[in-house]
Amino acid sequence: MKEKQQKPKSVTRFVAINIAAALVAAIMILTGVIFWLKGYTLHGKEVTIPQITGMSLQEAEMVLRGSNLFIVVTDSTYSDKAPLGTIVEQTPPALSHAKPDRPVYVLMNAHTKRLIPLPELHDVSYRQAEATLRSIGLTVTNVEYEPSLYPDNVLDIRQSGNSIEAGTRLPEGTGVTLVIGRRQGNKMVVVPVLLGQSMSQARATLLTAGLTIGAYTYDVEPTPETLDNYIIFQQSPTEGAAIQEGSPVNIQLTTNIERAIISDNTQSEERFF
Repeated sequence: MKEKQQKPKSVTRFVAINIAAALVAAIMILTGVIFWLKGYTLHGKEVTIPQITGMSLQEAEMVLRGSNLFIVVTDSTYSDKAPLGTIVEQTPPALSHAKPDRPVYVLMNAHTKRLIPLPELHDVSYRQAEATLRSIGLTVTNVEYEPSLYPDNVLDIRQSGNSIEAGTRLPEGTGVTLVIGRRQGNKMVVVPVLLGQSMSQARATLLTAGLTIGAYTYDVEPTPETLDNYIIFQQSPTEGAAIQEGSPVNIQLTTNIERAIISDNTQSEERFF
């Protein structure tokens, strides 16, 4: 009878010992985790984020290294308000606080300006051309006027005094000159020779003479790769004709140089006789 009464006490004691051991183990594990987290998160340790905007990437890396931080470049942009190749934004901001060995994310200003292809603006209105250029990152720095049948339309786009064609890639922020049409006068001018010239050369030649390019066609339909190779082989009116200032001159273009030479010789013979 005594043995039967002692068994429940033995079981109770065994369970109590196991529970106590489990509690002690849990407390030890929890304590270890807390100390590990404090070490891992550097509890109580902070550094002040230095100001690195306006610095180059190399300069910023040296400064951050001195504060036990490192740099991560997230993206690049272009701004004319900051030197090329410098930092324009940082996260976290300067003078805020962070744990050591943490990243500072930066946005870099591009090392070179973005190149923008010039859109086709010939024969569009000045207002539309100016708005288009502004929207893509180019500017109009000067406006010149030449007589034309189409007042207020763009006759030519120039940079540094030279005509530039659609597709020309210009650095962002570049300023161009727009040549705009004005009403014709009563003055008569002589048509210059255009044979053998490119489209841009002919446009400049005609504007100098007080005329504009009218309709133009190609003997063979051009592709983007061959467009710059075309020269004029026919023009109407022909060289030497007297027409009203601002009138258009129609042209035909070819990539066949021999054809242009033959047309030039034929026209010269007609003038001679």
